[in-house]
Amino acid sequence: MRAVISGYYGKGNGGDEALLMSLLQMLPSQIEPLVLSGNPRKTYEQYGVQTCHNRSGLAILEALRTSDVLIWGGGSLMQDVTSLASPIYYAGLMALAQQQGLKTIAWAQGIGPLNNPFTRWLTRQVLLGCTAISVRDYKSAELLSQWHLNPLIAPDPVWGLTAKSVSGLADLPAPKVAVNLRSHPLLTPQRLKILTQALIDFQKATHTCLLLVPFQASQDLEIARSIAQQLAGPYKIIQLENPRELKGVFRGVDMTIGMRLHSLIMAASEECKCFALSYDPKVNYLMEEIEIPGWDLGKLPTDPNVISTAWLEYFVNGEPLLKDRIQSLTDRAFMHQDILKKLIIN
Repeated sequence: MRAVISGYYGKGNGGDEALLMSLLQMLPSQIEPLVLSGNPRKTYEQYGVQTCHNRSGLAILEALRTSDVLIWGGGSLMQDVTSLASPIYYAGLMALAQQQGLKTIAWAQGIGPLNNPFTRWLTRQVLLGCTAISVRDYKSAELLSQWHLNPLIAPDPVWGLTAKSVSGLADLPAPKVAVNLRSHPLLTPQRLKILTQALIDFQKATHTCLLLVPFQASQDLEIARSIAQQLAGPYKIIQLENPRELKGVFRGVDMTIGMRLHSLIMAASEECKCFALSYDPKVNYLMEEIEIPGWDLGKLPTDPNVISTAWLEYFVNGEPLLKDRIQSLTDRAFMHQDILKKLIIN
């Protein structure tokens, strides 16, 4: 059985690459994957799978013609906050696969926000035609229930991704705190200035080594470098392409201050305290689900001292997730594998 796998792959986004690796980790051996990627050569070299460019219409048609299944890989593919192009592209691909008679799976999705009536209607139409659906948060499940759909709901698959230790990190001074910030309209120059000052003050108070961890170089690296230039204490900018190693960064880290959803998931799963800076509802859902502190960026305090004090208090008195809780989330994340296994049975 051959499956075309579609998602935001080959774009250098560590979270989406971790979702792809999680999917390939859970995919039954009887299913041969073909991944649609923005960088087919790199995806092939990294995962050893067949690839096809995600914007090559003729190649995609041929891939669908010779396949049995289309899997929408995990993540927030169906949302119209960034642009209308994303939901239209992915829905069009799903509709084409359904027209060709393929089984279609919406896998580990975070549905929404969908503010435009057209993209909302489009998403509903293609999901109604799916063979199976799994979602990663209760808000997505609530939306689908309004459309009389009953998806499997389970934690994000990256909870179940096997981490790999990163050489050299143990040699850095302790304690260690990881920081992940990404470019976003809510992270204005003024807010970045406030957060940078708060990090400077926090480092002075705790004598921590700050690990600046860009998840997508095009959006995160410049911010990491700008912070690094202003730190008086030890730091390291860590860029990794292997999702298992990226997750392994958080082993032995005392606390993570993160914007990106998967920076927080990876850190929490490696028994690291987490403090969230939310720019998207999906981060808020995670904060609620695993009860971690944080702020919506739009409501960030304007005084750096207020921020650094909150970080310091949590650094000293906060607790990571209990091992039993982490194991439960990891075990339940593998529920997303169930709908993949059913492809073989059916």
